[in-house]
Amino acid sequence: MLLAFWPGFALADQTFYPAKSGRAGAPVLTVYSSLDQPLAQPMIRGFQEANPDVAVRYEDMLTGEIYDRIVGETDAGGKTADFAFSSAMDLQVKLSNDGYAQVSNLPMSAAWPKWANWRNTAYALTFEPAVFVYHKPSFAHEPVPSSRAEFVDYLKRKGNAVYGRISTYDIERSGVGFLFMARDQEQFGDIWSVIGAMGAAGVKLYSTSSAILERVADGRFVLGYNILGSYAADWASRHPDVGIVLPKDYTVVMSRIGLVPQAAAEPELGRRYLTFFMSKEGQTIMARELQIPAVSPEVAGENTANTLQELLGAQLRPVPVSPGLMVYLDQVKRARLIAHWNEVLRAQ
Repeated sequence: MLLAFWPGFALADQTFYPAKSGRAGAPVLTVYSSLDQPLAQPMIRGFQEANPDVAVRYEDMLTGEIYDRIVGETDAGGKTADFAFSSAMDLQVKLSNDGYAQVSNLPMSAAWPKWANWRNTAYALTFEPAVFVYHKPSFAHEPVPSSRAEFVDYLKRKGNAVYGRISTYDIERSGVGFLFMARDQEQFGDIWSVIGAMGAAGVKLYSTSSAILERVADGRFVLGYNILGSYAADWASRHPDVGIVLPKDYTVVMSRIGLVPQAAAEPELGRRYLTFFMSKEGQTIMARELQIPAVSPEVAGENTANTLQELLGAQLRPVPVSPGLMVYLDQVKRARLIAHWNEVLRAQ
């Protein structure tokens, strides 16, 4: 209740899962997560089947709220979540780098991909490409753009026919949109020609994937640029007119990061949950039931890093879990990138 009166802390959407054993006074694992609670249920269910004497308190919140809660609760000398799971790669790495995360030496630590493990404190647990999405009927008679050069060429050729029917994230309001744009700038020297072409095509900006995918699904939009692939795959599985392209020039891959906070109330429960997340069983649940690509080298089949890397190889550019991510939190650099983004869009 105190959090309701603590400045800067919003009340999270909490869900309580009693221990499956029915044990009175069962230990409680507290999770702070940016993954919507309904999507998280299969993972929680799998964990509790393996740990029937553990209850779970799941707090669903925005990525910035997770960071603020952990820092605020720790700095106040209190206890915080036992496990934090967030798509804000930069903020999770900052927690680790600034001493707000514990070392977790786990059974899979040594086998985990080097790019996905920062000093056994922050682990990338998903493998999610940035993709082009498209309205299939709109491309019945011509090829879908499969690279940024083809994307620009398509917009220039189509002109007024697609004006106002292109979309991407608003990088001022979408953390993942900003991350993808920042990586684009590092990976592609001519990225501003892409932004300029989208501006000339009347690009529409949104802060959420669902807002874009809904409009692609019903044909209001013909193309979406740099959309988070896990959400796109989920929409495509339910909406047959949604198509997906992993750009062949390069495909940025982001990850959701899990860690055990330094001030966790029950750190061993946090490590147990992280261990399950990284296990073959947990990663299989991630790929098959949550429809989010798994990282584990032990998991093969569809919707896994293994399969994507076998098919696409060097085309994939995973964002490494490292302090380099914190450059995206530099307010001067961030403001400069956003200002240039707005300038290029307005110029068109």
